[in-house]
Amino acid sequence: MKANRRAVIDVGTNSVKLLVADVRNSVVEPVTEQSEQTRLGAGFYETHRLQPQAIADSARAVASFAAKARELQAVSTRVIATSAARDAVNPAELTSAIEQASGLKVEIISGEQEADWVFRGVTTAPELASQPLLLLDVGGGSTEFILGRGRDKHFAKSYPMGTVRLLEHLPHGDLPAVTELAAYRKWVRDFLAKAVHPDLEPALKRETRVNSGQRSVQLIGTGGTAVILARMEARLENHDRARIEATRLGIAQTKAQVKRLWGLPLVERKKITGLPRDRADVILPGVVIYEGVMEEFGFQELRVSTRGLRFAAVMDAA
Repeated sequence: MKANRRAVIDVGTNSVKLLVADVRNSVVEPVTEQSEQTRLGAGFYETHRLQPQAIADSARAVASFAAKARELQAVSTRVIATSAARDAVNPAELTSAIEQASGLKVEIISGEQEADWVFRGVTTAPELASQPLLLLDVGGGSTEFILGRGRDKHFAKSYPMGTVRLLEHLPHGDLPAVTELAAYRKWVRDFLAKAVHPDLEPALKRETRVNSGQRSVQLIGTGGTAVILARMEARLENHDRARIEATRLGIAQTKAQVKRLWGLPLVERKKITGLPRDRADVILPGVVIYEGVMEEFGFQELRVSTRGLRFAAVMDAA
């Protein structure tokens, strides 16, 4: 075993993810990062009941990642679960299946804890450690908004707006119709205006006053959707942290990605460089959410971070 090597397995609404990293103080050096789509949130949002097949697939993925962590000599492996697990009426079925398959206990974290870890993880990047930031983490079941600078968070909240949740709520055709895209845009626009804007805009205005009247707050996307957008923009076949984090998407580029993605059938989206085949459906609501946030709050540019929830969780893992 390696004394500073730790692992975190993140059981999300869309996928199960593994981070194995060497941790020294606040420096996280990834050894491996892996992901398997298990779609825990499939068929969930009508009954809020996790489905047996999704539970079994997620438990199997956790067991496989736990074995990988042992192979890489991690001294500890932590399993955390987020939106679908905390909203479910039957979370014990998931935690029991995971414990039986892997021997590991599961922590179901709150939306507040998720937002806190996203902020701490992203700000492990030195160039972002002291900048005013609005972090946007779009997941399968929820989206976290975190505003802060350095170690100070001025606003953090998790909202029930996610890619799998939207796919369940607003089904669309293989080649989405113009009216279906319009329905997604309207849903996101209305949700942001009614649920998010009243909370977030006052906090953004306070940060703007601190910065001499200029909205110097940077919009930082983290999580799968943002990373995929950067990979598509940079035409990256594989995960390249430096190039992903160097990528910038203006509002015009984001809108162009919406037009491109929503104008293709699933089989053609699966051919796009940088877009994993198993994410070719959930990318559609994801890109609309990013477009909507940029429009609603007047951001002209999106930066992307490959750090976030798991980086902070692995720092906390004993």
